[in-house]
Amino acid sequence: MPAGAFVRHGTLPITLLVQAAASAAVLAPAVAAPRLLPALQLGTAAVGFYIALVYLAAMLSSQWGAALVRRWGPIRSSQVSLACSAAGLLLVGLPHIAAALAGALLIGLGYGPVTPASSDMLARTTPPHRHALVFSIKQTGVPVGGALAGMLVPGLLVWATGPGTGAAGGGFQAMAAMAAWCLLGAALAQPLHPLLDAGRDPRAAWPTFRAMAGPVRLVWGQAGLRQMAACSLVLSVVQVSLTSFMVSWLTADLGWTLVAAGAASSLAQGGGVVGRIWWGWLADRGPGAARTLLGLVLLMMACGLAMALPDGGTRPALVLALLAVYGASAIGWNGVYLSSVARQVPPQQAAAATAGCLFFTYLGVVLGPPAFGLLAGALGSLGLAFALLALPLLGAVAVLARPQPATVRRA
Repeated sequence: MPAGAFVRHGTLPITLLVQAAASAAVLAPAVAAPRLLPALQLGTAAVGFYIALVYLAAMLSSQWGAALVRRWGPIRSSQVSLACSAAGLLLVGLPHIAAALAGALLIGLGYGPVTPASSDMLARTTPPHRHALVFSIKQTGVPVGGALAGMLVPGLLVWATGPGTGAAGGGFQAMAAMAAWCLLGAALAQPLHPLLDAGRDPRAAWPTFRAMAGPVRLVWGQAGLRQMAACSLVLSVVQVSLTSFMVSWLTADLGWTLVAAGAASSLAQGGGVVGRIWWGWLADRGPGAARTLLGLVLLMMACGLAMALPDGGTRPALVLALLAVYGASAIGWNGVYLSSVARQVPPQQAAAATAGCLFFTYLGVVLGPPAFGLLAGALGSLGLAFALLALPLLGAVAVLARPQPATVRRA
């Protein structure tokens, strides 16, 4: 296969694989928490702290993504990120609090640069008329990685548990297996290194804390990017609130069993996978990314308001249908959003623009769960808290309903 065709056909599968491995690394410790936390003498509340710590690190390291891409190239940057995540998983698997904290930070540091690197690759290799669909397919790696962690880690824990496994009950072995998955993803990306990293500048400056503000300044200096970043903060709050509190809503407000609630959660994640592909295809076919996002925000508002209606007597089929649609919108928006960001700048600025916008996206992930939890506690109802998410979404509607800046023309 000629080099050009190899790059065109190989970039999307590799970026999807890297995204899935990085996402699985983030969620694997949370799935293994029942085995990992007793060895650390911590309660289940520590899972929320772990997620916040990971995304704090990702929020910072995503700003280094553009600088790393310039110096190493997008493939090498992705490989280093996966190696960092693998090292973090090994540390999290150790029954020591200091190692677990360091591991969480490493997983977050590895997660942050993955999306800027993939945006650089896809912006350079994807025809403009397919941007939204291709970026959306790549972003299915997030729920796919979550599904992989949910399917593999419990089985690995059972397989590894036995005499001599120690206090962590097979937790380290499970984390080591997921680390191996990250390293496999890094190895499979290697054939694209000579082609996609050919334009790197080994003499480019190393990322510094002072330079971290560069991508944010780029985003804040352009009206279109600034609007997208502000919308992503709100949308990420809605997404992480749904994924973090959905099971609690089903068990506490509706009285479902934990097994049934877990199955419903998987259905919503599946809706996110289908939604990411469908919305990307739809955006490329006519309305464009901004109008598609506007429709998704309106759908999120409707679903959130509907979450206040079910009770213990509501037919399960109706609840499942609501969660599938809510998941398709609240989990499915990311690819359309990233394609909109990439199309507003020249291809060589795609990594920096993506990194700057991700700072605000991850900020929403960090702030969302505690804020939503406090709101739900004050209201005494998770359903009402979901309904009140319509208020910040109104701000996103106001932004997306305005005329959007023209996208950058590409050859």
